[in-house]
Amino acid sequence: MPVSLEEWLAYIERQHTQAIALGLDRVRAVADVLQQKPWCPVILVGGTNGKGSTCAMLERILLAAGYRVGVYSSPHLLSYNERVRINGRPADDAALCAGFARVEAARGDVALTYFEFGTLAAWETFAAASAPLDAIILEVGLGGRLDATNIYEPDCAIVTTVDLDHMDFLGPTREAIGFEKAGIFRPGKPAICGDRAPPQSLLDHAASLGAELQVFGRDFEALRQDGQWQFKGRGGNRSGLAYPALRGENQLANASCVLTALDALRDRLPVAMQDIRRGLLEAELPGRFQVLPGRPTIVLDVAHNPQAARVLAANLGNMAFHPRTFAVFGMLRDKDIAAVVQAVKHRVDVWLLASLEGPRAASADDLDAILAAEGVESRVECFASPLVAVQRAQELADENDRIVAFGSFLTVAETMRALGRQP
Repeated sequence: MPVSLEEWLAYIERQHTQAIALGLDRVRAVADVLQQKPWCPVILVGGTNGKGSTCAMLERILLAAGYRVGVYSSPHLLSYNERVRINGRPADDAALCAGFARVEAARGDVALTYFEFGTLAAWETFAAASAPLDAIILEVGLGGRLDATNIYEPDCAIVTTVDLDHMDFLGPTREAIGFEKAGIFRPGKPAICGDRAPPQSLLDHAASLGAELQVFGRDFEALRQDGQWQFKGRGGNRSGLAYPALRGENQLANASCVLTALDALRDRLPVAMQDIRRGLLEAELPGRFQVLPGRPTIVLDVAHNPQAARVLAANLGNMAFHPRTFAVFGMLRDKDIAAVVQAVKHRVDVWLLASLEGPRAASADDLDAILAAEGVESRVECFASPLVAVQRAQELADENDRIVAFGSFLTVAETMRALGRQP
């Protein structure tokens, strides 16, 4: 049996022949042996982009209200422990190892994927917390309908956005992907969508289930005001709200989903206005349009699909003027690299392309060829890793310039290590 967390992670990675194998039968069978049942409200958060930010804001508001909160999210940046948080802190190695051991003892000959094993172990970690949790927030890993997190019955389900990503698994169109995302909705339960124009498939599936669907722009709204914003929803209006600490134009939509969810659960998880204000101001999430202090300005963003890249480009455009922008850019080759480049290229003056590690990684030369095909005329340099690319960016950039590291969680993680940053 593995002993350390590192040994466990290496072990669970070998237990299934595929890195991704969607389906609920395996994970549900093991959950039944473990007798995993919710004992507190569960909020399930899916969507193409914005899941992590939404979970972070929900978490901080509920913590501000005095609740004990567990959060399961993925992927991590620097440490696996980031995936399982209890009361705002990553679970320690011992708690995670104990969870893995209980799953291993229960699974018999069932082959679980890395994510399935981790999901079951996270629930075991929550169940073993020193005091019972009052709320559990689960972030969908991929899709929704067949994702391991979907074995747990949510009291409220949120789909933040629907766009093109993971098409090999979820389908080639927004309609196909919308159906998969809507698979986390439940009959008679609050269902929230933060996409202003959701696919008809999502709307139809919610209606067929009898889910209590609310859609951003139709049933709830965020209104910008001078230095603050107003939330309008079925549960009432809230004015004088400070902008979320998480940066970016998209965060008001995410915050509106959060407030709509909390309104829907107010009988079980009541929160006060002061809790909402504090939670929005305290929410943090490394790598989501994270602007580091100092000169030159450094921006970290895990944007790795076209929708996220468009949001990144808009957010860069809303920043103060910088003479030059240096992009430390690395991606996985199964992503739509060309569309990401198209979305961001007008914001970049110098591209510092980095090869990533792993079988799915695109090389710097791969990226260089795609930039050329997309008509990028900016200066381009290639590097063996984000570490070397970041070092080169720091050599080239003046104090008034900015460096943007994006394209993958791996790119941002290596950049954080190069800068000596912790999440």
